Amino acid sequence: MDPYVIEGARVVLPLGVEQVSVRVEGGKISGLDAPRDGARVIDGRGKILAPAVVDIHGDAFERQLMPRPGVDFPLHAALLETDRQLAANGIATAYHALTLSWEPGLRSVAMGNAVLDGLLALAPRLTVENRLQLRWETFCFEALPLIERALAGPLLPSIAFNDHTSMAVLHPATALQDRPFDHDPTFPVVDMASAGFAAKMADRAKRSGLSQSDYVALIQSIWQRRAQVPAVMDKVAAMGRTAGAPMLSHDDSQAQTRRFYHGIGAKISEFPMNLQAAQTARDLGDWIIFGAPNAARGGSHLGSPSAGDMIARGLCDILASDYFYPAMLSAMARLLAQGRGTLAQLWPLIAANPARALGLHDRGQVALGQRADLVLLDWPDGEAPATRLTLVAGRAAYQALPL
Repeated sequence: MDPYVIEGARVVLPLGVEQVSVRVEGGKISGLDAPRDGARVIDGRGKILAPAVVDIHGDAFERQLMPRPGVDFPLHAALLETDRQLAANGIATAYHALTLSWEPGLRSVAMGNAVLDGLLALAPRLTVENRLQLRWETFCFEALPLIERALAGPLLPSIAFNDHTSMAVLHPATALQDRPFDHDPTFPVVDMASAGFAAKMADRAKRSGLSQSDYVALIQSIWQRRAQVPAVMDKVAAMGRTAGAPMLSHDDSQAQTRRFYHGIGAKISEFPMNLQAAQTARDLGDWIIFGAPNAARGGSHLGSPSAGDMIARGLCDILASDYFYPAMLSAMARLLAQGRGTLAQLWPLIAANPARALGLHDRGQVALGQRADLVLLDWPDGEAPATRLTLVAGRAAYQALPL
């Protein structure tokens, strides 16, 4: 690619926001306020130029795979559309939270293999860097060969330890946010033969393509694996450590839970469900993730801590798109409006910090030598930001500028 310079924009730098020109050459940032030297000029006047977004956890791609419950869409078309949505929202690096579950259907191991194969096949046609978060249900022993295969692939995935099985069978008298450590022998379990439990499983059954009764029978059989789960978790954690993969735990609810996962090498706490779990992560020096939709909406839809409040307490390092890609930029706008920090202080939540947590030290900042992953935003004061240009390694992944 020929070199070019973005001029006139206010640039989000590590120490503040300044109007400087940014020169891009060979896919990297090669100069700040450097001479043009004949480079093509991109007019950034009146706009904000920032490091492109690094999304550590996003599962909105599932809506392209299955737009309605039980309605499948062709895999390659779904992944290409997801890629376009990412670029249009300023996301240059995305970790797709690919659930590997014992369920059939959307979140099955078979679907996981198909998505992995699809991303490998489509790689030359994708505009942003599409990686995987192996969102492993710890009761799904069948996923281990897929995890091993993905870890050996060209783009190292992350591994997230998920236990939605225990959460599903939790006795309703205990709130999700207060549930004990999942391996606690006194973990309170619902009566799985009750009509209430069957009703609770209705949406999961529909997603899986099973009847309610068949789904209940399946989860009852899977629950019998519980005693074997810790040993299999140790095996997966060892695989992750050997590969150097970043590892996360999902929905921590107890200090004991966070300490356990920290001990097996999962140094990222993803969506801690209460202040105690988040504070334990901070005390251990771990990364803490909350959802950008939480920040954009002003609170959690599950009753977990407010992302804005956690940022104010110093207990949130990273925001993830979770279930809605546009939430990343919307969260920035709302947090600014709330006075949670300056743009330079808040932007690392969606760029530099996730990049560092994931071991991607070549991106996330506007600095010399960094990969030219950049987003140019039309962002009038007090208004919603709109992406005008997304660059991935200096190449235009999304462009809504005059030709």
